[in-house]
Formats: sequence, structure tokens, C-alpha cells
Amino acid sequence: MLGATGTIGRATVRALVARGHEVVCFIRPHRDVVEVPGAALRIGDVTDPVSLARDGFRGEPFDAVVSCMASRTGVPGDAQAIDDQAHVNVLDAACRAGITHFVLLSAICVQKPLLAFQQAKLAFEARLIGQGERLTYSIVRPTAFFKSLSGQVARVKQGRPYLVFGDGRLTACKPISDADLGDYLAGCLDDERRWNKVLPIGGPGPAITPIEQAEHLFALLGRKPNIRRVPVALLDVIIAGLGIAGRIAPSLADKAELARIGRYYATESMLVLDPVTGRYDADATPSTGSETLFDYYAQLIRGEAMAERGDHAVF
Repeated sequence: MLGATGTIGRATVRALVARGHEVVCFIRPHRDVVEVPGAALRIGDVTDPVSLARDGFRGEPFDAVVSCMASRTGVPGDAQAIDDQAHVNVLDAACRAGITHFVLLSAICVQKPLLAFQQAKLAFEARLIGQGERLTYSIVRPTAFFKSLSGQVARVKQGRPYLVFGDGRLTACKPISDADLGDYLAGCLDDERRWNKVLPIGGPGPAITPIEQAEHLFALLGRKPNIRRVPVALLDVIIAGLGIAGRIAPSLADKAELARIGRYYATESMLVLDPVTGRYDADATPSTGSETLFDYYAQLIRGEAMAERGDHAVF
């Protein structure tokens, strides 16, 4: 198991253990880990093939690899190192170890690849699919995560407005919880219908827009909606400025890429993309699980949950 220290990784480990699998988590040094009963931890460097073999596989027999590993920021160097090359290292080690099934957590946004991390994910997906008869694969492309859509709960509780881009209807998604996604990933090992397939997946219920997320949040708080619309052009100005500055300072080039990532999520739906029409299709986006985003909002408001947000959250 790779990526076991993230929220989705931890949920996947719990699901694997609950299904009776013996799980070994290969994690980076110096990470605070929430241990899961029944799962073993091994420390090493996934970017180092020697460490993978020596500290991870150890010459022992394994049946499958499940990877929830992803670059922390999505900037080009990070994406190439983790989303592509580190996975290549794992795949090579897995093939040498005789592993027959590889479950990969990818992302639905790779359907329209405009960013470095999307290109890196697609590069490894292609390599994995290209293994042919050597192993079975399951490539899971989820829609938006609860944590990615919860960054404004705290600010709204503080009395500040909810921010949306454009009219708040530019995008839609079928949010999926960590637990539901973890269970789906674990199920790929046993469900032959998920073998040798690319699997888009969302959570239960209809697709929802940012404006609907805002309205439900204010309703849960018992307040009148206070929504502020932000023009997408503002992001374009920021991206252009950072792009020019990035020619002088490489660190600002990375910030420009983070701004491009923010713009992408502000303007592109996390749903299945119809290759014929070029439009996102909510009806064609499969659903799984039982936990809804608005249930999660209620838990956050009551203090029963805490949103762990990623490095490139927009708000």
C-alpha cells in the first residue's frame, strides 16, 4: 500500500483490513502516521528503486499493489517525480516480485490534461495499461473529494461570505468521501468487473454546483446566504503576473502553476467528459457509497470532523 498517510490512503487501508487483506504500508521517513490495526508499516523512499526492493518488498511474496500516492503540490518537478517516476519504480519492482494486480488512484481531471500533474498521471496510466498480460490493473478516477470542497466552511462560520467563481454554476461534481472511495478502491481487488478498466467514480446523489454547495452550507448554519462572486479573469491576471515573474525566480514559476491548478478546478467540472460533444456528463458519471457532502458539512459544523486540505486548495 502506497500513500497510506493521506486521508484517502488511511481510509483505503481500513477498508482493505476490514475485507481480510494483510496490508503492508510503505511510507516515507519522518511522517506522522495514524496506525491502522492489522496493517504493518515499512519505512523507505519510493523514489529510490533500491529502497523499494530492500525496505519495501524485501523479497517477500505480495498479491497486489494499491497506490493512493500523489504529488503534494502538482508543480512540474513534484508531479514528474511522484505521479510518474515513483510509480514507474513501484511498477518495475512489482513486476519483478510477481505481483499480479495493481490498483491505481488517479483523477478524473486527466480527461482534459492541461496541467503538469495531469500529464504525469496519464504517462503512468499508459505504462500501467501497457503491461498487458503481465498484470491486471484497475485505474480509479474519482471526482471531487469532500476535503477539497470544504475549505470555506470555517470562513462562513466566522461570518465571512462564500466565494464562487463566475455565477457559481461554471462547474459541477459528484463529491465522494474518503471512506466511500477507500471502500471502492479495496473492492477493485475482488470485483472482476473492475479489472483492466479505467473507472470514473463519484459519490451518491446528483451532481452539485458551487452555488448549491454555498446555499446548503448557509441553510445548515441557519443563515441567509452571503455569496460573493469572483471573476475568473482575476485568476488570469494572477497567472500572467506570476508567469512573467517566474522567468526570473523559479519559485514563482511554481506559484504560477499552482494558480493554473486553481483556475482549472474553478472552471472545469469533475465529471465524465463526453469525447464526442466535449461536454461534461453527470448522468454518465457513476456513483458509489452513501456519504454525502452535505452530511460532511454538518459534521464539520458540529465539530465531529476536521477537514485536512491539500497544498493547492483554492481558498
